[in-house]
Amino acid sequence: MSEQFRVAIVGGGTGGLCLAQALHRAGVEVAVYERSELRTERLQGYRVHINRRGSQALHECLPPGLWQAFVATVGAPSNSFGFVTEQLEELLHVEDELTSGADSDPADAHHSVSRITLHQVLSTGLDGVLHDGKEFERYDRAADGTITLHFADGTTATAEVLVAADGAKSRVRAQYLPHAERVDTGIRTVVGKYPLTEASKRHLPERLLTGPNNVMPPAGCGMFVAPHEVDAGPTADGIGGNDETAAVDDVLFDNTGSYIMWGYASYGTRFAGSDAELSEMDGAALRDLVGALIEAWHPAVRRLVAESPVQTVSMLPIRTSVPVPQWETSTITLLGDAIHSMTPFRGIGANTALRDAQLLSRNLIAAARGDQDLLAGIHDYETQMIDYGFTAVKASLRTAEQTVSGNRLARSAFKVALRVFSAIPPLKRKVFGDLGND
Repeated sequence: MSEQFRVAIVGGGTGGLCLAQALHRAGVEVAVYERSELRTERLQGYRVHINRRGSQALHECLPPGLWQAFVATVGAPSNSFGFVTEQLEELLHVEDELTSGADSDPADAHHSVSRITLHQVLSTGLDGVLHDGKEFERYDRAADGTITLHFADGTTATAEVLVAADGAKSRVRAQYLPHAERVDTGIRTVVGKYPLTEASKRHLPERLLTGPNNVMPPAGCGMFVAPHEVDAGPTADGIGGNDETAAVDDVLFDNTGSYIMWGYASYGTRFAGSDAELSEMDGAALRDLVGALIEAWHPAVRRLVAESPVQTVSMLPIRTSVPVPQWETSTITLLGDAIHSMTPFRGIGANTALRDAQLLSRNLIAAARGDQDLLAGIHDYETQMIDYGFTAVKASLRTAEQTVSGNRLARSAFKVALRVFSAIPPLKRKVFGDLGND
């Protein structure tokens, strides 16, 4: 016998929208409440890496037409990955055959996608489901299990299941799990975008154009650079071209142009001035600051920074969640950054949220069809999610700390290890064969 319940999702980000797509497709009554009224309030003009788990989740959760739209709007295939010195000397090159396979199905492959375009795809077909301008304030639970959501505009909504997908500063989590904390790692990352044109490509070595690279100086900092190449203009039946965000800033919010995204990371103490001063710098000042810090690096890397439009340069304080023991299951649950926010250093945050959406949707759909008890399904989801989610949190933090470590001996030893892996292909395959698929 089927079980009838309504699902309210607070937050219209990657994980929340993916969950909504799966539930809506299966006929489960669902509503998404997003705080922002405009795309420009929540979108950033950078790429996101979708790994094999993320691709599998999107393939399962999206209707076939939207899955095809996603595939049609991703960047050019570029699954190889490199480790290089600050002088662009190659330490290790991991070929795409190791990460995705030579002729991999798109549903089992790595992809580079604009965050803007991904949001466009995930939002499509949710008319009447996605409600913008709904700033969540609190919830109440009635004796019959009904949950009432209260919004800043004075309106309310009711549901039997509440899913917190409202990001790292989740208000649902603050009320439901007030002991679940996030902490500042002390690491700061400055990010930017270098536009790729036929002219600008001629100034760059091939290594920077063919795939992502971890740039490893002697110690104390690190840089990640990754190309995102797309065909200009709208694609996939109108999904994926510039939307109204381009009218606000056609550089930052452009999702039809190609670029290299870069991110320079270090502990805040390495940057000039106090943390407060750093947070107040505009894009031009941040770009100049990073340029000064890498003045002895390879000219091509310096060019990436110096010629990035100031609109695209910003500073991100790196925070991470603190693992918590499993709580007593109820009809309120959480996904993505709302429960296991992590550093961006392994590129797995969005993919873990998609994995959450895939697993939770399976269990909620099974409950709606009467194949599984609702609470049992949520409990199963939380048991698995807490395990893999906080495993990813720890791995991401470990990578972040290694990236900015000031231990020159450890950095040198790691570079030696990378060269050994490069020289012994079977060893490289064993160590890096599942790179990026956490």
